[in-house]
Formats: sequence, structure tokens, C-alpha cells
Amino acid sequence: MPGKDGSNPSLNKAVFERFGSESGRMDKMVVHRLGMDTSGLVVFARTNAALRELNSLFRTRKVTRKYEALVCGHISQDNGSIDLPLMRDYEYPPYMRVSTDEHQRALIGLNARVVGKKLLEGPKDSLTTYEVVSRETIDGNDVTRLSLTSVSGRTHQLNVHCAAIGHPIVGDTVYGYNGEAAANGGLDESSLPADKASAELQQSIASVSTGKPMCVHAKSISFRHPVTKENLSFESKSSF
Repeated sequence: MPGKDGSNPSLNKAVFERFGSESGRMDKMVVHRLGMDTSGLVVFARTNAALRELNSLFRTRKVTRKYEALVCGHISQDNGSIDLPLMRDYEYPPYMRVSTDEHQRALIGLNARVVGKKLLEGPKDSLTTYEVVSRETIDGNDVTRLSLTSVSGRTHQLNVHCAAIGHPIVGDTVYGYNGEAAANGGLDESSLPADKASAELQQSIASVSTGKPMCVHAKSISFRHPVTKENLSFESKSSF
């Protein structure tokens, strides 16, 4: 019979007999990470065997994660994809930027022992898809609510990709307006689309967002249970 919490004691016992006891180390059982200042859903494993199975699902891209974000300006297309390779930023370490031939050539001759091996890694194929949920305003400033899917799951991918299409995430103090990383995801202003958010609009949004959390949230996640093989799906409402 199900327990008071809705669990099945018999199934739980069978699971632990097959896959081992709980590790007791919560910090060691995190299956994946969220991007910087990103709120939302995180998966933890209860056993080491489950952790290995879940890591395999993530590695083979059999987990679907969707994010919700507010970005600066109104995006004209209702949906689309951002297919831009990423690289470590040699000018603004340890951040990321869109990889271009020009930036790759700048790495020639650098010593890995001096600058670090990660900086000299090849460009990483990176794909983000988006759907417009709504076009809104914040204190009179145009913003767009997006549903984002990070297909490739690279470091800071959503932040860089949104900045690279001229619509940085609201509250992003690193890749957004006057941030610490390269502007526009490392692309020239001339490379941005016609519907890009103007510098004036980005500055105004940054002003009204000062001191507030960045507006990106891991809203939903779907995957196959590592033990029962049941298809699972979870959702968390964003706070913005």
C-alpha cells in the first residue's frame, strides 16, 4: 500500500536492494547545474547507481529542459533558433563568447600552460530554440517573455545567445548592458538583427532592474526515471 507521502514502500525497498543505499552526501548527488543566477528545477539522485543513469541521460541529451526568461526589447519573430558556436573568452576570462574565425585566429600561438587548456579548446556547437510567450513592458520598457530550450547545454549558453541576437536577459549584469563580459555575446553591433534592443532601452531596463534577480528560470524538466523507466515531467512557476 502507498505510504502517507504517496510513496510505495515495497517498490522503494526493491529499488534500494537493486541500486544500493542512499549516499548521505547531498552535494555529491546533484545531477546537473543551473546557469549563473538561474532559478528553478534541479535534479538530485538518491543512489550512486541512479546518479550514473541520470548522468548518462543528460550526456546523451535524453533530458528535455525548458527555461522561461524575460529579455530586453520585443522580438519580432514568434519562434526561432540561435545556432552559434561558443568559445572561452580570452579577452574577458572566465566568460564565454560566440566563436568566430577572427577570435579563433587570435588564439594561435598562445601557450596552454600560461593561459590554460580550457581557453584553447575548439569552438563548441551550441543551439538554442525559443518561442515567444508574450510581449510585455517593465515600467514602460519593452521586454519579451520567452520559452527557451538549451539543446546543447553549454556553459552560459542562454545568456550569450540572447545577447548575441540583441536581446540580453533582463537583470544579466555579466552579458547584458555594460556587463563584465564582451558586449553582444562577442559579436559586432553590425551583426545584430534589425529588431535588437537599443542601447538606450537596455540601459533603462538595467536601471529599473538594479538589485533584482536575473530573469531566467528553469521551468520544466522531463526525463525517464533511472530505475522504474517511467516518463517523468516536472514544472516550476517563475517568480517574474
